[in-house]
Amino acid sequence: MNTSPTGTRKHTEVAVGILIRAQDDALLLSTRPEGKPYAGYWEFPGGKLEAGETVEAALRRELHEELGITIADAEVWKVTEHDYPHALVRLHWCRVRQWDGEFEMREGQAMRWQQLPLDVRPVLPGAQPVLVWLAEERGLAASAASID
Repeated sequence: MNTSPTGTRKHTEVAVGILIRAQDDALLLSTRPEGKPYAGYWEFPGGKLEAGETVEAALRRELHEELGITIADAEVWKVTEHDYPHALVRLHWCRVRQWDGEFEMREGQAMRWQQLPLDVRPVLPGAQPVLVWLAEERGLAASAASID
């Protein structure tokens, strides 16, 4: 377990991309690869920040490594925390509206463009607050964001 000398868990900093397709505002979700915690769960793509890396640099690197795309600017939108059994994560949610390249699922994951309410299950629990905010922004009831 990742702990500090006082015994409290340290945050793992994670950059997360909310890729929004221009023509219909659909959201890109992908599955977590085999061998990782919550394998098979749907998530917004992204990954851990490396030492000295900014959120945008980490997101740019992770999306290229995982999906084979190069993003334009990433707008940091929200920051949330979620305490999973395997890690306490601080999620830096970034909106991404422009990218170059063809999507390649380089870690064997699946991907789906989704509207709210999502029709993929299960979704990582840490995404729930963001799904609620996205639903509210789109004038939908919070129930449209339900991942249960």
